[in-house]
Amino acid sequence: MLSRDVTWSPTALTPIIPLQIYSPATKHPLHQPHDPLASYSPNSRLKLLSNVNIHASNPRVDSIHNPIRPSTQSNRAAFMSELQKSFAKSRLAKLPLQPPSGPSMQSLDEEVSHDDDSSSTSSTGTVVPSPSRQLFARPGRGSVQQTTLPWTDYFTQELYLTQIDTSNNTKITHHVYLTPPADSSSPLFVMHHGAGSSGLSFAACAGEIRKIIPKAGILSIDARDHGSTEVTLASGEDGDGSIELDLSLETLNRDLVFVVRETQTRMGWENLPDLILVGHSLGGAVITDVARQGELGSKVLAYAVLDVVEGSAMDALQSMETYLMTRPSRFPSITSGIEWHTRSRTIRNKTSARVSVPSLLYEDPNSPDPTKPWIWRTNLSATKPFWENWFVGLSRKFLDARGGKLLLLAGTDRLDKELMIGQMQGKYQLQVLPEAGHFIQEDQPAKTAQILVDFYKRNDRSALVLPPKVADLQASAAMKKGAGSGAGAGGLFKKI
Repeated sequence: MLSRDVTWSPTALTPIIPLQIYSPATKHPLHQPHDPLASYSPNSRLKLLSNVNIHASNPRVDSIHNPIRPSTQSNRAAFMSELQKSFAKSRLAKLPLQPPSGPSMQSLDEEVSHDDDSSSTSSTGTVVPSPSRQLFARPGRGSVQQTTLPWTDYFTQELYLTQIDTSNNTKITHHVYLTPPADSSSPLFVMHHGAGSSGLSFAACAGEIRKIIPKAGILSIDARDHGSTEVTLASGEDGDGSIELDLSLETLNRDLVFVVRETQTRMGWENLPDLILVGHSLGGAVITDVARQGELGSKVLAYAVLDVVEGSAMDALQSMETYLMTRPSRFPSITSGIEWHTRSRTIRNKTSARVSVPSLLYEDPNSPDPTKPWIWRTNLSATKPFWENWFVGLSRKFLDARGGKLLLLAGTDRLDKELMIGQMQGKYQLQVLPEAGHFIQEDQPAKTAQILVDFYKRNDRSALVLPPKVADLQASAAMKKGAGSGAGAGGLFKKI
């Protein structure tokens, strides 16, 4: 039962609508939220509110559409505000006291998470990240992209080989990473890194080689004063403890030959397996010198030089000091060292950087800056006296050495005149990976590995099927001819 009396306010010219709703059973009024529009039909209420909203800002149409006809702009605004508030209150009163609770939001998060895991093309989580993503949280020290990777993921063992150098009374403890060949017929890839790097520079590439040839062996060395290889005074020698740095090409040549021979002894190999020497930058100069001198004999099937030629190397030495001055000398952590290498694109493969960069740094307990205790293991500035010695005459030695030859570059502009002529004469194999930087074996480990494996197979003597010698062919023909004559004579005697 409804009772409604409408009166007009003499001051504001707004309707006053006292509304009472009675219970049919008790005839007493029910306490309901006051709704001045409750008596109007839905269409009438919508029309009334739309007229108020429009005409409050456009008084010129009030006389036509607004049945209430307020006389002033302030009264119109007050009337609109009152109606809107009343309408909003009536709507809010009908809402439940608690917001809907259920598994809808949780299921939505689970669905988004599932989409991210199942498809890399799902972009919903990227545009609107879920709360669990912690988009603006500070990255932890264990960031997946910057945590270190153990060398055991790429090699089966490490060796420490002791060498006594009587010329300067020093003891060199060579450190090498090794995966032995499965049998005597499998090859051994001998890797030598560049200046300032370490044997783990070839870790990712070594893993890729083993994927293609599971029985192949990998020997990757830390050169003296690099990685974990140490040079100390021989025991019992007197001195002030200082050791003169010796990184001449001749010394590095002797070190590599010693490491290969000593590894053979330590592993108990009766004979050396077939060797493929691989050197990057400075390492390319070392393995070329070893191949040219022939100290490892005929076991060297071939050698590969990665991104170094004499001409471009000598030109680069002019700017080397500037480069060393611009790079950081210290890092707050190994993680920041990895980040610098990848951000500066010194190494363009994050996975390779995570395994190789930690071996380039060590923590200095006496660091003048406690916030940056990690420094370079190798002082490249101190190697300046040896720079020219490494590369002078490299192109000629590369072309003259015995064995298969591979030159793998990051760009053809690195070729000098002598190598261009040799390449046109077919004296060596040339491969270019323009998408890689200077550290080819780290930037493109899979492609580098495939090139090295194909290079080995091309020079593998055991896979060669040689044609018979001319003398053997002549002897075989003579034997066949003699056998035919004897058979003819025997037949003649039978007829007689």
